[in-house]
Amino acid sequence: MAEDEVEQLHSAHTGVLAIKPEMHVHDRADLSQAYTPGVAELAKEIEANPSLKDRYTTSGKLVAVVTDGSAVLGLGNIGPAGGLPIVEGKVLLYKELAGVDALPIAVKQVPVDQFVQTIKNLELSFAGIHLEDIAAPRCFAIEEALQKELAIPVYHDDQEGSAIVVLAGLINAAKVVGKKLTDLRVVMAGAGASGIATARLLLASGITHITLVDIHGVVRSDDPQYNNYQRQLAGQVTSTAGATLTDVIKDADAFIGLSDAHVLNRNQVQMMATQPIIFALANPVPEIDPAEAKAAGAAVIATGSSQYPNQVNNILAFPGLFRGLLKSGLKSVNAELETKIAQGLAALITKPTATKIVPGVFDEGVVDAVTQAVVSFAQQHK
Repeated sequence: MAEDEVEQLHSAHTGVLAIKPEMHVHDRADLSQAYTPGVAELAKEIEANPSLKDRYTTSGKLVAVVTDGSAVLGLGNIGPAGGLPIVEGKVLLYKELAGVDALPIAVKQVPVDQFVQTIKNLELSFAGIHLEDIAAPRCFAIEEALQKELAIPVYHDDQEGSAIVVLAGLINAAKVVGKKLTDLRVVMAGAGASGIATARLLLASGITHITLVDIHGVVRSDDPQYNNYQRQLAGQVTSTAGATLTDVIKDADAFIGLSDAHVLNRNQVQMMATQPIIFALANPVPEIDPAEAKAAGAAVIATGSSQYPNQVNNILAFPGLFRGLLKSGLKSVNAELETKIAQGLAALITKPTATKIVPGVFDEGVVDAVTQAVVSFAQQHK
């Protein structure tokens, strides 16, 4: 699609969203019910019992999709205003795919404590917080603080959403190559928000042999150039000896790239174990071209793009996840829940193949499967 066509589509209605009323005001009777004097009684009831706001106002079903635009995939730090089209698109997908009402919010790139306080001050207006495109390591501190201090679910799509779909794809990729999931030797390229969260979830799922690599080389727990989150995770996994990607890729079963274009080459793929799995998820250009990876012997290849088979993208997770949270009343997202969602997504592919390890965005049942995984988890943990 041409750039000018995209601009025309988004400018025609000043964005892709609008407020839709749930009731209409045609006369004085409608006015008295929708606004004054009718709402005065509701306001008094909520004053006496604040939890009633979730029954009588939009706050009971509205998700805030919040960004500071500091880490937009493929674009980098484009600022809060630049990040708005991204979160507006996410809000549209929430409504279109899952029937969830959401609101895009841009917050200036203030210190972590100020960012957290801003969201805390808005808490009563929302049923959940979806964080988006916030740079590491501040995103970790922001999410942790909000999860502790808010009484509503807080979810960072670049972390949890990415991790869920990667695990779902890896579950089925392991089946295709005939290897046990927990025996996989994984090299993870990219130690930012997505990489750290994905490695955490793989570790929680029983995959313990994970080597983290970034632009500087292998991430080690005793290397002061890395932040506390990176060093802590590096200390929890069984890492391969070596200093560079080339050093550690030898005999690896899976490469998971959440980094940058052209990080992996043909020779490195050929150094991997038999039937190698390649998840080259950088957008818009993957870590290795899928055709090159296949020529080098990759058995299963996934990217983050819709132009290739096996699109591993968090769009498969977030709409159904928050619909499930709202439906079940669950107030938090943890590794156990993320694993259940990943298993639910993977189960949609009854006979995985090299070109079909995850469902497509528009495949029937994706949102329902994720929603049901959340609801079932909530019921089991009452």
